[in-house]
Amino acid sequence: MRFIFVLAIIYTLIISHAEAQLPLIKNREYPQGYFRSPLAIPPQASGTFAELRSTHFHAGDDYRTQQRVGLPVFAVANGYVSRVRVQIGGGGNSVYINHPNGYTSVYLHMQEFSAPLMAIVKAKQYELQRFDVDIPLEENTVIVKKSDRIGLSGNSGSSQGPHLHFEIRDTKTEAPLNPQLFGLKFPDDIPPTIRGITVYDLADDPFSEHTPRRHLSLTNKQTIPVNGRFGVGINTVDRHSGTSFNNGVYSIELLLDGHPVSTVLFEELSFETSSTIHSYIDYPYYILKKTRVQKSFKDPNNPVNIFHFLEGDGSITLTDEAEHTFTYRVRDAHGNTSTHTFNVRNTPSYTPARPRTSGTAMFRYDRENHYAAEHVEVIMPLGALYDHLHFNYHQGARPKDGYSMLQHVHNRFIPLFKSYELKIKPDETLTDALKPKAIIVDVERRSQGGNFDDGWVRTKTRSFGSFYVTVDTLPPTIQPQNISEGKDMGAINRVNFKIFDDLSGIQSFNGYIDDQWVLMEYDSKSRSLWHVFEGDLAKGKHRFRLEVVDWKDNRQTYEANFIN
Repeated sequence: MRFIFVLAIIYTLIISHAEAQLPLIKNREYPQGYFRSPLAIPPQASGTFAELRSTHFHAGDDYRTQQRVGLPVFAVANGYVSRVRVQIGGGGNSVYINHPNGYTSVYLHMQEFSAPLMAIVKAKQYELQRFDVDIPLEENTVIVKKSDRIGLSGNSGSSQGPHLHFEIRDTKTEAPLNPQLFGLKFPDDIPPTIRGITVYDLADDPFSEHTPRRHLSLTNKQTIPVNGRFGVGINTVDRHSGTSFNNGVYSIELLLDGHPVSTVLFEELSFETSSTIHSYIDYPYYILKKTRVQKSFKDPNNPVNIFHFLEGDGSITLTDEAEHTFTYRVRDAHGNTSTHTFNVRNTPSYTPARPRTSGTAMFRYDRENHYAAEHVEVIMPLGALYDHLHFNYHQGARPKDGYSMLQHVHNRFIPLFKSYELKIKPDETLTDALKPKAIIVDVERRSQGGNFDDGWVRTKTRSFGSFYVTVDTLPPTIQPQNISEGKDMGAINRVNFKIFDDLSGIQSFNGYIDDQWVLMEYDSKSRSLWHVFEGDLAKGKHRFRLEVVDWKDNRQTYEANFIN
């Protein structure tokens, strides 16, 4: 049955309520009892699969580690280590294990690897002379058995606190799957919380910050008027027993008069479409209020794979004036279920306030778009937009540190799926000597990258906003923490620094002892850089040198003699 209905979320709450555990909707069956917990402590989650993060869907479960690092991390089943990785951000120190049943377990943010893995990593770091490495391993290189210790939990990479991020992926497709479906569940007898419903009066306009929204009170029992095409969204989270974290739910069903309109299922994700979270949620409202409303309708060019069922695009147009009932049914991975019901009626006299939307140009999501003015050029590839866009451009005053006028390239409320090319023409104050240092920044002076080429500074970015050209001529800052000229370091096992770059960012860092490259380890969160002295460092006087380079090739060097 095809439902063609109107956008305008509704609330005539006939009370949100919790139900008993209900069976989960699944596309496949998963082995139970095959995998053990990756930690030896009672499992508690600080984050769950498909939880809504600021830039992506969360691809695994975050295991709490009692607010400390150094807990043993165990292989969850027999297999072999297929990959080991060190990232400056992202997952930090990571281990991947392929299992014979067709799944891969992944462990991120570790403090350290087991001795066999550490030897492999360190050898590759010295071979490539770099800290961050990504090492695929052959099947028989490192074989592990269930419960073998593969390292220690930590806080490496972009982790914001000690924990273990754990994933289970389909080995063939590399798609992350919900680990709780394999029986690795967290204690949870609390149903999801439904915080609010939003009705969107869509009409025929592209979805934007101008789309009329009605955020409905859950205690509202009045029938909601709608007129024309509308859509509905929900603000919902899940909480586990004994914790206060707001975690992600497992499924969200929207039914109209008992018939399904939309079913979102967080069973499987895709890394290729993880950033589509910005299209899945009401992104303009999130930017303004930091509240995530999950839309039960889909933008026309959103390739996200989480819709288990979708009637058309999930938007609705009622064709009669009878009262209709919407039901939201939300489950967590245990099957704990909450529902909320509200009524709507097609009301021809209802006219939502709809601001006029016009732009400098009309961008279409189904083609490449190109806009050129005297001082700016925008080249947007096919597929970059989630919906058609009334594109706006205007020029502002030259910023104090600018080498161009301020270019207002639409606004921050519209998300993009792909990067586009942005070109800004600098003014005559950008001399030949400064051209190699030219860079594009936004109004918060955050670097967007860029290089001077044929009279323009060009870069690729995946956001709209206000941009201008400036230059980065300052080298990074190096602050030694425990070394100085002539210092006796014999009783100290490592040398510590803080490094920082104020604009284009750190491109590389390299340490040398007596002109021989040594491994420098880096934590970008704390800007900490350090070298652990090797056991074979001879006693006596040595020369330490550190070179740090930013993305505009500005270089800073620190040198000091020390005694071991």
